Amino acid sequence: MLRLACWAMNTRFEVALWGRDATYLTAAGEEALREIRMLEQQLSFYRADSEIRHLNVYAARGPVPVEPGLFRLLQRARQLADATGGAFDPTAGPLVRCWGFAGEGGRVPTEAELSEALRVTGARHLLLDEENITVAFACEGVTLDLGAIGKGYAIEEAADVLRDHGLPGALIHGGTSSVYGLGVPPESDAWVVGIRHPTRGEERLTTVRLRDRGLGVSAPHGKFFVNEGERMGHVIDPRGGNPVRAAALAAVGVDSPTDADALSTALLVLGEPGLETIANGWPDAHALVAVQDGSEEEPRVALRAWES
Repeated sequence: MLRLACWAMNTRFEVALWGRDATYLTAAGEEALREIRMLEQQLSFYRADSEIRHLNVYAARGPVPVEPGLFRLLQRARQLADATGGAFDPTAGPLVRCWGFAGEGGRVPTEAELSEALRVTGARHLLLDEENITVAFACEGVTLDLGAIGKGYAIEEAADVLRDHGLPGALIHGGTSSVYGLGVPPESDAWVVGIRHPTRGEERLTTVRLRDRGLGVSAPHGKFFVNEGERMGHVIDPRGGNPVRAAALAAVGVDSPTDADALSTALLVLGEPGLETIANGWPDAHALVAVQDGSEEEPRVALRAWES
């Protein structure tokens, strides 16, 4: 078993892989991490030289040609936005900035600021020309932010690299939010991954088993500020423009880590009713959501489809 890691997309990516030849494993693992770093250069909201930043500057002026892989990702992002009723939205960048979460800290926006951010938020503003492989925005102010899908996509592309190398198994994760189990670990039939409890520090809420399957986990406590005694988390509901209050944690397991990443964010926004959305659109998915009821000190797990 070999472990390699790198820093990208403001998080630590790690790959654990195994096989008979350490030199071959090292080469395969380094190639997978190189793919992740390359995708950061393309997808970063913050890098001045990224393709996403280029789109955010120029796509409101007219169609912009993009790399085919990015075009396919944006197509998938728009499909996921439609399928979740806008609970996941790749154009939520203006809302993130509006609440001050694009940098450090956070703040409560004025009604006018929030109204303007909502006006330019929505996947309907994303104009994709499949014939010419171009992207345009329907109006000025639209901003792509792939923070809720980018890590899952990077992991999916890295897993394809490892799969091409014919490895018997590998586990790839990006921080605590996106994981993919490729094949199986030594002497086991699945990779076992823990989901951290949203309010009890290092305690596990449950564990899940992954075999050629992705896992996305979303929670609002990563970045927050307190306003009049209320904790305001960094995950924003794109439909109404306010920080998420429906759930304390959401997790989704599906074959695609790209989908898992986006769907866990959507489920966090939707709360318990979102379980039906996931079940209808992804019948093979597993999901759980920890609901923060006002009358309870601890979150209630609304559904747990995995064995703990």
